[in-house]
Amino acid sequence: MGCKGKSRIIFVVFALMMLVPPVKPASAETLDQALALAYANNPQLNAARAGLRATDEGVAIAKSGMRPTVEGTGSYSKTWARGASDFTSGSFGVTISQTLFDGFRTANAISGSKSAVNAARENLRNTEINILFDTVSAYMTVISSAAIVGYNKQSIDFLNEQVRSEKSRFEVGESTRTDVAQADAARSLALAQLSAAQADYNSAKADYRQIVGKDPVNLKKPKDIKFRLPHSQAAALSISLQNHPSILSARHSVDQALYGVKQAEGELLPNISIEGSVNHTTNSLTGNTETSKLTANLNVPLYQGGGASAKVRQFKELLGQSRILIDLAIDQVRALVASAYGNYLSAINSSSANRAQLEASKLILQGIVEERRVGQATTLDVLNTQQAVIRSQIDLARSENNLVVSSYAILSSMGSLSASRLALKVETYEPEEHYQAVKDKWFGLRTPNGQ
Repeated sequence: MGCKGKSRIIFVVFALMMLVPPVKPASAETLDQALALAYANNPQLNAARAGLRATDEGVAIAKSGMRPTVEGTGSYSKTWARGASDFTSGSFGVTISQTLFDGFRTANAISGSKSAVNAARENLRNTEINILFDTVSAYMTVISSAAIVGYNKQSIDFLNEQVRSEKSRFEVGESTRTDVAQADAARSLALAQLSAAQADYNSAKADYRQIVGKDPVNLKKPKDIKFRLPHSQAAALSISLQNHPSILSARHSVDQALYGVKQAEGELLPNISIEGSVNHTTNSLTGNTETSKLTANLNVPLYQGGGASAKVRQFKELLGQSRILIDLAIDQVRALVASAYGNYLSAINSSSANRAQLEASKLILQGIVEERRVGQATTLDVLNTQQAVIRSQIDLARSENNLVVSSYAILSSMGSLSASRLALKVETYEPEEHYQAVKDKWFGLRTPNGQ
């Protein structure tokens, strides 16, 4: 068989390879597994959980305002006097103080701290949503980037064959130097595209490791989550306005600011407290004495230099700011839902169109291969058609990536992207457990987890 006949057979083999789907690995890492790893190990999410635990302690700190304080005192002295006997003295005692009325400052501080805890919980939930969505995006980017690298490698194989074929045809006078140069230029461009695709793939793997905590291994294309999505944009918006953590956090912040105003106003009200003390004194000259004292204190603020009034005005402005931030959060969520739903519908149409384009390109390739066998099409025709198939494969990979990411973006915009709603196989973090452990704690330096 001549060189020309061998070339035709090789082209047919390369072309038919384009029509065969890649073999999937036997063992693959699923999206749910990646989401579970990110939920358990992501440092940003764990840092937000630690921040919430610190906010929980604000309730115990606020409650201490109406709890008694106990203080022990002691002293010892020795006196040397010229012409007289030296003498020593010492004393020790215990003082207990209890606030009876503080202008409702402690009560409002407790309520404000509880509102702060609720706002922090919603902020944690928002962080969880963002981390899970970033995981989906990173996961799908690795899959699509790996596919694009593979398609570009196929392109290099095809163009290598084209260059070899053009050189062979030039040697027998069936081609020109221009044809050979064009083939070389096309291969050089494909090599540059492969290099860029490889760089994108390496970057995607690095992003994945940063979010999930491990390198991606044989990622499996995720299942469709269409059943989790609302039937319309209006339904998604209705859910988001009731459920999105940024809106709920803003509302709790309004409550916190309102209690801040009341707490500041409490500084203008009377303060009542009692104080009891027991002291024992020893003196080498006078002997031992014991004293007990009970004191009731009433403090009525008359003028405080304007500082207390300024605090009230300041907290009222902060309250007004918090109310404005609710409207801002609602507008932002509304925009997120519209964008996510629009991108999802666009991705559906793009995926359908690209899938149809790929099927058409494959049919065209089959036809060109048959024409090449009977001499009605050139090698260049086959390779150009193969390149069209590769471009269609790349476009489809990107659109399918966008489809999955945009579907999870809808869940994110609704505030419904969470480990519990996705039924991830991971132990869920329960903020209430730590809150219950510390909110009424009277003493102790160790945290509930033993630190």
